[in-house]
Amino acid sequence: MSATHTDTVTVTWNSKALDEIVSNDAGRPVLFTNARVLTMDPLIGTLRGADVLLVGALLVGVGPGIITAAGDDNAIVVDCTGMTVVPAVVDAIALAGGRGHRSEYVATLTPGNTGDLLVVPDALAPDVAGALATLLTRPEEVRALVAAGKPVLWSGTNAPGRATAPEAGIPAAQDLSGSPRVGVWIDNNDFLHQELTPAGRYDETRGGRPHAYEGRYWIDGDRIDYLDDLGFWAFGEFRGEELHHAGYAMRLGPRA
Repeated sequence: MSATHTDTVTVTWNSKALDEIVSNDAGRPVLFTNARVLTMDPLIGTLRGADVLLVGALLVGVGPGIITAAGDDNAIVVDCTGMTVVPAVVDAIALAGGRGHRSEYVATLTPGNTGDLLVVPDALAPDVAGALATLLTRPEEVRALVAAGKPVLWSGTNAPGRATAPEAGIPAAQDLSGSPRVGVWIDNNDFLHQELTPAGRYDETRGGRPHAYEGRYWIDGDRIDYLDDLGFWAFGEFRGEELHHAGYAMRLGPRA
C-alpha cells in the first residue's frame, strides 16, 4: 500500500517524503527543514528557519544551513515551512529547573539524543505545551509525530508500518527453556539469590531467608519485568554478564 494512503485518509503533507521514509532501507538521513524549532536545550534555545537532521534513531544535527548538504548526503527532505518542531517527549524536571547540568536534559532536540519529535502548524504551537496539547486534543492537525526516527503519525493519521502498542493485560508466560539467562543469579555479597526458572517464575532468597519474593517474570531484549505474587511490579536489566535489579548487580551462578 502506498504511504500516501493510510486506512481511508489521504496524506497531503509531504507525502513523497513519507513514502521515502517508510521505504528507507539504505539508512538515508531524514531532514526536517525550514522550521521553527523549540529545542528545549538551554544552550541552543529556539531557532527559526532551521533544520533538524535524523540518521536512524538519532538526532545528529539542528540549526540553520544543514539543508545545503542534503544533496551530498542523499537526504530525504521534509519541508516544514510554516511548521514548528518540538520534542515529542518533554523533560518536565528540567523545565522546572530540577537538573543541574545540560547533559542531563535528555528529552530535548539536542544532537546525540533520540529522534523523538512533533511537527505541528505554527499557529497551534505557541510553545511546547501548546504543541503537545494539539497532539492530545487535535491529533488530526499533527503533521508528523516521529519516535526514534520512525513516523508514528503523519498528516493527521497513522503512519504506515507504525509500531502498535502491546495488548493490555498481563502477558502469557514465556517458555524460556534453553535460555542462557535461566538459572540462579547471585549478587557480589552473596545476599541475594534470584532463581529464574524456564517456566517464567522467579524465586528470591535474601540473606538466607528463602522465598522472600516469588512471582512471574518476562524478558524483552535486555529488560526483565517482574510481577510479584504480592502484586507489585519491578524490573531489571541485563548488562553483559550481570543482571542489575533494585540496586543489586548479580552474576549467574554455576549450573547444576
